[in-house]
Amino acid sequence: MTAEVQHFVGRFVATIFVFFYLIHKGFLSLDCGGPLNFTDALGLSWTSDLNFIYGEVANISVANETRKQYTTVRHFPADSRKYCYRLDVTSRTRYLLRATFLYGDFDSNNVYPKFDISVGPTHWSTIVISDANTIESIELIFLASSSSISVCLSNATTGKPFISTLELRQFNGSVYLTAFENQFYLSVSARINFGADSVDPVRYPDDPYDRIWESDSVKKANYLVDVAAGTKKVSTDMPINVNIDERPPEKVMQTAVVGMNGSLTYRLNLDGFPGFGWAFTYFAEIEDLDPTESRKFRLVLPGNPDMSKAVVNIEENAPGKYRLYEPGYTNLSLPFVLNFRFGKTSDSSRGPLLNAMEINKYLEKNDGSLDGDVISGVILLYSTADWAQEGGDPCLPVPWSWVQCNSDARPQIIKLSLSSKNLSGTVPSGLTKLTGLVELLLDGNSLTGPIPDFTGCTALEIIHLENNQLTGELPPSLLNLPNLRELYVQNNMLSGTIPSGINRKVTLNYSGNINLHEGARRGRHMGIIIGSSVGAAVLLITLIVSYLLMQKGKKRHPEQEQLRDSLPVQRVISTLSDAPGEAAHCFTSFEIEDATKKFEKKIGSGGFGVVYYGKMKDGREIAVKVLTSNSYQGKREFSNEVN
Repeated sequence: MTAEVQHFVGRFVATIFVFFYLIHKGFLSLDCGGPLNFTDALGLSWTSDLNFIYGEVANISVANETRKQYTTVRHFPADSRKYCYRLDVTSRTRYLLRATFLYGDFDSNNVYPKFDISVGPTHWSTIVISDANTIESIELIFLASSSSISVCLSNATTGKPFISTLELRQFNGSVYLTAFENQFYLSVSARINFGADSVDPVRYPDDPYDRIWESDSVKKANYLVDVAAGTKKVSTDMPINVNIDERPPEKVMQTAVVGMNGSLTYRLNLDGFPGFGWAFTYFAEIEDLDPTESRKFRLVLPGNPDMSKAVVNIEENAPGKYRLYEPGYTNLSLPFVLNFRFGKTSDSSRGPLLNAMEINKYLEKNDGSLDGDVISGVILLYSTADWAQEGGDPCLPVPWSWVQCNSDARPQIIKLSLSSKNLSGTVPSGLTKLTGLVELLLDGNSLTGPIPDFTGCTALEIIHLENNQLTGELPPSLLNLPNLRELYVQNNMLSGTIPSGINRKVTLNYSGNINLHEGARRGRHMGIIIGSSVGAAVLLITLIVSYLLMQKGKKRHPEQEQLRDSLPVQRVISTLSDAPGEAAHCFTSFEIEDATKKFEKKIGSGGFGVVYYGKMKDGREIAVKVLTSNSYQGKREFSNEVN
């Protein structure tokens, strides 16, 4: 099997595999930089990201890390561009998005990278690597608003942006439903399994949504410290009914901590806070209480005395044992360092119990640039071109390399630089909808067809369309662009006349369009016609007066009349010779154009006219003055000269 065939088969299998998982499981696991698809020890199927994005691949080796998906990374240049994965989703469906980063000193730079990751136009997180051998992980819960979502790496502060894995998990029903999901994402800050029997997290297949529940046994800086004395771990093998609300996995709910001395106290750092968040606790009574015993307690948050009023009674609210009770707050202001305590009430015989906790921060969605949908339609026409692969929003968080945007809260595209990009077909009609566009560069391509109507782009100042294969006329609508100052259309196949007045308004280059002429030619012809008509009228009057005078002269001097009849009559023409003229002659516009070769050679000019050289068919040379001023004074002086 050839390398080309192997590559094709690999792409086909990857496509089918991704489709299967998106449709049947709602799972997508991308091994970034990985060459092949595989299934891991958890039963998760991993897909190579080869067909999702471009960039460089590096192999890494980290001690004590044997999972295959962490043996490679995909990395990108430390430039001003963004590099995006485009993932297919189902609109109006909630998902968990997870990205992980294991540096492993892949670039042998010994400089820890720092870069940004965004979801579409929304900044998600700044990734700060502080240990080459530690996995950094971030998660986001979102409601899909379209059929795809873009995850982009950008803005390298130090080192190169890179990524190890990218995972997508679909939720069912109303899991993580909030009243604010159309305006905010949920950025996962903490998801803790209390009473865990090991340091290993709980995830798929124990959690059907593959959420990662961190063990409270993990010891790291500022994570679950200040644990109260008398805290005890308890567990059960009994099944737990968890099929309500957020559906935490049964394995998580089968363990808990109990405050034997009447109190559970913890302190932890919350990534992304301070800010407003979604915070819920998960309770299930997993101890057998005597009929005379009770478990009642309150949550105490320093600085939030009102939250200490509600009493938690698990059996009463569940109701019964081994059932999920999930109290919490959908909109709560939380600090970066969270101190919390559960304390039993005075009438409770048992101390407080806690199975799990989940805290998410509200991340405000950015609506993106105003031109996002328009320009997306344009690049679909060139979906296979390298320049059309950058993905995400055209302006945010950083613009595409061939786009310049303004600094508005919802930015608009002000410049498109698509010179010499092998564009073909007609000029995309979508470009006429970029209402903030100031500069359009489409020169050096193979564009065909007419120049579209850019009337809606009132901010346009500069248009470069030269060196294409455009046909048709220069549209008169160009005169409707109040700010247009430069128009370059040379070396196309345009025809017709240039709209009157456009030369006075803009810097225009139309050379190389042999069938495109200045619109002022009509004015020249009118000048010739007016001049010829006035001359003919004056000539007629002169002939009549001359005839009358000659008749009178014949009567008075017959001998002079005899001499007059013996002289040859000569017609006066406008020539380059010094020969005097004794009569006038009218020429048609066609004769004038033919003699001057359509006003090819200019030999002089005046305040109201231009003089052109010509040669009649009989060899006589002529000079033709053409009216160029539309003013009343210019026309009057031109007529006087004809007279």
